[in-house]
Amino acid sequence: MSDPQPIVTPDTQVDLTTCDREPIHILGRVQSYGALIAVSSDWIIQHVSENIQPFLGQPAADLVGQPLDDVLPRNTITRLRAKMIEGRDAVNRLFGVRLLDPLARYDMSIHNSGRHLVIEFEPKDRSRIEEDTLSDVYPLIQRIRGAGSLARCTAEAARAMRALSGFDSVMVYQFQPDGSGSVVAEDKRGDLPSYNGLRFPASDIPVQARALYKRNLLRLIADVNDPGAALVPQVSPEGKPLDLSLSVTRAVSPIHIEYLRNMGVEASMSVSIMRNGELWGLFACHHRSPRYLEFERRTAIELFAHLFSYELSHLEEQQRARAQEDMSRLQTRLMALMAEGDRLSDSLMKVSGDLKEVIPHDGMVLYAEGKFHAIGAAPTAEEFVGLSRFLNTTAASGVFVTDSIGAQYAPAADCVDRFAGLMAIPISRRPRDYLVLFRREIATAVTWAGDPTKPVTPGPNGLRLTPRKSFEAWREIVAGHCAPWSKHSRHSAELLRVLLLEIFLKITDAAAEERKRAAEQQELLISELNHRVRNILNLMRGLIKQSRQERDTVGDFSLRLDGRIQSLARAHDQLTEDDWAYASLKDLIFLELAAYVEKNTDRVEMLGADVQISPKAFTNLALVMHELVTNSVKYGALGQEAGRVIIALGQDTSGSLTIDWRERGGPPVTPPKRRGFGTAIIERFVPFELQGEAEIHYKMTGVEARFVIPSSHVDFTEKEHEMPEAPEIESGPVALSGVALVLEDTMIIAMDAADILTEMGASDVRIASNVGDALREIDANTLEIAVLDVNLGSEQSLPVAEKLYKLGVPFIVATGYGEREDLAGLYPPCPFVRKPFSNETLASAISNAFQGVRK
Repeated sequence: MSDPQPIVTPDTQVDLTTCDREPIHILGRVQSYGALIAVSSDWIIQHVSENIQPFLGQPAADLVGQPLDDVLPRNTITRLRAKMIEGRDAVNRLFGVRLLDPLARYDMSIHNSGRHLVIEFEPKDRSRIEEDTLSDVYPLIQRIRGAGSLARCTAEAARAMRALSGFDSVMVYQFQPDGSGSVVAEDKRGDLPSYNGLRFPASDIPVQARALYKRNLLRLIADVNDPGAALVPQVSPEGKPLDLSLSVTRAVSPIHIEYLRNMGVEASMSVSIMRNGELWGLFACHHRSPRYLEFERRTAIELFAHLFSYELSHLEEQQRARAQEDMSRLQTRLMALMAEGDRLSDSLMKVSGDLKEVIPHDGMVLYAEGKFHAIGAAPTAEEFVGLSRFLNTTAASGVFVTDSIGAQYAPAADCVDRFAGLMAIPISRRPRDYLVLFRREIATAVTWAGDPTKPVTPGPNGLRLTPRKSFEAWREIVAGHCAPWSKHSRHSAELLRVLLLEIFLKITDAAAEERKRAAEQQELLISELNHRVRNILNLMRGLIKQSRQERDTVGDFSLRLDGRIQSLARAHDQLTEDDWAYASLKDLIFLELAAYVEKNTDRVEMLGADVQISPKAFTNLALVMHELVTNSVKYGALGQEAGRVIIALGQDTSGSLTIDWRERGGPPVTPPKRRGFGTAIIERFVPFELQGEAEIHYKMTGVEARFVIPSSHVDFTEKEHEMPEAPEIESGPVALSGVALVLEDTMIIAMDAADILTEMGASDVRIASNVGDALREIDANTLEIAVLDVNLGSEQSLPVAEKLYKLGVPFIVATGYGEREDLAGLYPPCPFVRKPFSNETLASAISNAFQGVRK
């Protein structure tokens, strides 16, 4: 370290921003290797540098106010006028120009500065007039091309720049987001100190210097000890100095000269590295002795920097392409998991390893639809509640990234042992759902070229910042920070955000579509149920009326009516049965006809071989056939004794099933005046649900309909079948004499069961609507038989069945589902009876219950 310097008191108000306020663009001097003339729009000389006489043969003071045409040769003026260009930062160059000495050559730079045209001259070495400096650039760029990584790319660039410039050392200096700069590559003479890996504070390159680096891309300081040449006059008659922002010979700030001397540097060159119009970094070239580079070679170096900027862009595009490929593979894996039925949260957890390779992280949280999922080093669900509210205050349209969440959200400062930084990827807008990636704290060893917070000391240039006189590394441990998120990671996160947002929207849309479809289906079922209930009521009235006309006894009438009701129930069971396989179409048709047409009657004629139809087709055709049958009973052929229905099954040339329905012998038919729900079922179910065809004609001789069922729903393999019929009652009459129990939560059904048990001889029938009442009845009475409904609203009758079984009391279970395997395995051994039950079916079940107890 250097010797201690007197500390400036706070009253002097000198700090690191002092350099930022230095007017380096109007220093009023040029370096001695060149001379300068500034002319007005009418080509009158306004300013010249004091060292102009060796170039033009006249003292500076004598040239001011003269027309430039009187000073320079005519052909030189012609070339200057031809090279004049418009634009704020436009600079043009002329090489090998003659002035007064016919043997001398000069390189010239031309640019506009306010109302002046600035012309700068540099002598050209006659031995290098034929030298092709541009030919050196492209072989060096070829070495950089295809480097594959930023480290290799910058290392080759530093090596190439040193070869082009001949400087003792070349550093590639990259600006950081906080304005500081890091030396990311270096090529140097072996005996010189290394700055590779060092971090330089933002104050080392002041704000106005960075602004000039964006406008003037190359800056040469040939000799730090050069006093330079002042401009004559220093200011215009209006009192304004000449703006030298784009001047190639502009003199150097005294502070920067002191900075370079402290580093042991006597010549330097800075070449800007631009990316997308912004200053990415610099080539910082240093030399231990004075060094001048001709303007033409500096132009070649500037071209090299442009090409290197292009290679940086290409490298970045390659990294973006790799990120795209990585995300594409991740998307493929994620979509494959979801296609297998996994939820989004489960799928993301499964691909967390792949995601970690794309965006390195230590922990992950998925917060979606109010549910918290975490893996690795991450906050708890309770900690994330507050953190999510903080994230809700960030912009919803992009990824939020921080390497120190504790600095922005105070409660997170206590959690740096698990996470210090995060990358929050919003995957929806409302509610705000997130995928958040976390990184642990890393004690980042930032190696500074001197202490960035060192107190300011006075120097030879007065109360201004004196650059550090020691460049020994000073290490700053950055606590509460994670490793910075790279551009590659940020780009990958944006791709992931778009992917997850798309998936989330698809899931949301699918859920909305499913809800819509379910609502439509529910509305359809409600309408169908309402229609069915009304049809059943009308049907019961018609059945009773027709049965009376058959002149049967009361007993026969009751049995016939009960059998037809049971037939309707069996047909309904076919519609609601789960896990169907392909089933017989003729069985379906006979089930729908069984309630209206006696077996072996000639009122229905079935033509064609039987076919097996898919469960979906079975369900829809059951509805269609039911409508055809009920309409025929109410209005058509099946409503009269002489009426007939012909049903023909066939196959067309495409392999589809054809069903032809023809009614004959019924009343004259007229088209319905109102097209209700039943008509819609007949005409639309087959086309809409099965993508088939349906047509119906209301002819005077009877209704005719034709349906075409696509082959995808049909199996033409013929199987033997018989027309379904009501089950036979195997047991004889059952005589009861004791107390019976009915457990049923629907009063009408309970009363009907009680009447049947009374008719069978029960001395008393106790009715209960819930498990508690039924258990009390069991405790209070000695029961002979019990009839139990399965579902009692919010409870089941299983506890009652178990108690009866322990007591040895026979019982039967009544259900609308029949004797399903899940119910049979749940209840103690007992007979099951399907609702709606009749005297016969209930008597048969009770007989079986008594036999089971005796066994």
